[in-house]
Amino acid sequence: MSAQLFDFLTEKETTILQKYQTCKAMARNYANAIKTDQERLIYARSYCSTVVAAYWQALCTKYRSAIRIRTVPKTVDFCQLSSEVKNLASATGEMITRFPPEDAGYLIGSIYTVMLPVAYRSEMGAYYTPPPLVSRLLDLSEKAGVDFAKASVIDPACGGGAFLAPVALRMLSKEKGSSPEWIFRRLVKRLKGIELDPFAAWMSAVLLESVLIKLCIKAKRRLPAGTIIVGDALKQEHVGTFDLVVGNPPYGRVTLEPDMRSKFSRSLFGHANLYGLFTDLATRFAFKDTGVVAFLTPTSFLGGQYFTALRTLLTEEMTPISFDFVADRDGVFDDVLQETMLTVFKAGQHNKQTGVSLLIPKGLNKAKVEKIGTVSIEKGGKTWLLPRGKDDLLFLNNLKKMPTRLVDLGYSVSTGQLVWNRLKDQLRATKNANSYPLIWAESITPAGFSFSAVRKNHVPYVEVKKKQEYLITSSECVLVQRTTSKEQNKRILAALLPQSFIDKSGGVVIENHINIVYSNGLLTKIDSGVIAELLNSRVVDRAFRCISGSVAVSAFELNSIPLPAPEQLIVIDNMLASGAEKDDIEKAIASFYGVISL
Repeated sequence: MSAQLFDFLTEKETTILQKYQTCKAMARNYANAIKTDQERLIYARSYCSTVVAAYWQALCTKYRSAIRIRTVPKTVDFCQLSSEVKNLASATGEMITRFPPEDAGYLIGSIYTVMLPVAYRSEMGAYYTPPPLVSRLLDLSEKAGVDFAKASVIDPACGGGAFLAPVALRMLSKEKGSSPEWIFRRLVKRLKGIELDPFAAWMSAVLLESVLIKLCIKAKRRLPAGTIIVGDALKQEHVGTFDLVVGNPPYGRVTLEPDMRSKFSRSLFGHANLYGLFTDLATRFAFKDTGVVAFLTPTSFLGGQYFTALRTLLTEEMTPISFDFVADRDGVFDDVLQETMLTVFKAGQHNKQTGVSLLIPKGLNKAKVEKIGTVSIEKGGKTWLLPRGKDDLLFLNNLKKMPTRLVDLGYSVSTGQLVWNRLKDQLRATKNANSYPLIWAESITPAGFSFSAVRKNHVPYVEVKKKQEYLITSSECVLVQRTTSKEQNKRILAALLPQSFIDKSGGVVIENHINIVYSNGLLTKIDSGVIAELLNSRVVDRAFRCISGSVAVSAFELNSIPLPAPEQLIVIDNMLASGAEKDDIEKAIASFYGVISL
């Protein structure tokens, strides 16, 4: 490796974390140059095995030990690295020994994940947990009753050991006055991990042993081979029960085989998500009435329709103890933009309210905790309304007193009928006798509806053939974007699709990235223009954020938003008819929610 490429490692004005980040960026760039996914997977493993080996060797040198690193599974393939790349990997491993030992799993694991092929990383749900989140989740577990002096702990998706290594250190800190051999026996007997990726499982075993290396040397013992199980946790049998089930389970929708769908049927409602399945699994692993489940997950389970059965399970068999919303979602995990939270549940029914806090990461090893308050969560599958700040506590109490929903106002919600890439041959750049305007999400703007089809792959018209008349919308409705970007000020962006525009072409076709709020045929006194104004209000957007932190806006969640009573909305209708100012209408809507100032 050239001296120039090594310069940043010796710069005195550069922090050790900045040097690590540079090494990580270089590793990612090397991986990006690999052509095929299979080659990239092998490359990532070859690189990271070199990092781990260098890290282990540096520790052995530090403690004057000749303990050999455990062998990588024979099923894992490797490739030859160039001397330049190999030297960088070795330098990275040696450098990581300068960080606290509990950080190594995250630091090495996050290099591994950024080097992985995107498809493989998505399939495995591989996103390693930053140390301050691990520390906070273990603190919350202790508050929920976990005693690390005697607790048994399992991480069912242990990755590179980001949780197991810190757990082992907490266990070790509780040991007093016993012989090293006795401490070692007690400790390893209480630890268990499961990991589907055989290479990640190997990393987890090495890094777990690395935090125990002084104890291993004194006890003259190695970490038992069965501590980390290589396999799919969802398919494991007879693993046992534990005082604490902890971890960061994989995320992502998954298609289940019939036997697996049957196994997890109690927590499924439609599509299955991996982290939902792992949450169900965790409730089975936890000791009845005393076991604790502590997970880092997305927040989508709080309100999504597909998690209705899971919410029922988590309130009927468990007690929600604490929730921490993680701030700065795009600065916590590499390439993850969805809102995440720390969740702690205790098996059985306990007379406790749920504590809610905001966790703000402050670098690699620090996080600020802002307590928001406590809430009561009802049993069953209803949406969980949770405050995102202290000001939301009173606001939530007001929401709970508002029984009106869209259906009570005579409106239903559906998804746009056209999946455009299934009818590519019917898309048209110009209008003909059988074509209709194609409404894309880009037509929904902060200023209202504006017919547009200028983005990539978008065209303004679609031809509708015989027996496809179901695609046509012929009545005035309110359009709501199904997916927003994190840069948008509001999660809900709605626009009235006026009857006048529809009548010009005898109908329109709406693409499926749009929610359609339409009159359900029942008599209603509330005009669709009022519904659009209501959904676009800042206070309704605030209510939605207490339901979901996701950038996705589903029909189920729209139907869950508490709304003002019909007689209150007639007031808004009159204000619109009289040409009232936008701010005055906003204030009027806010007042119905008990909000005096915006």
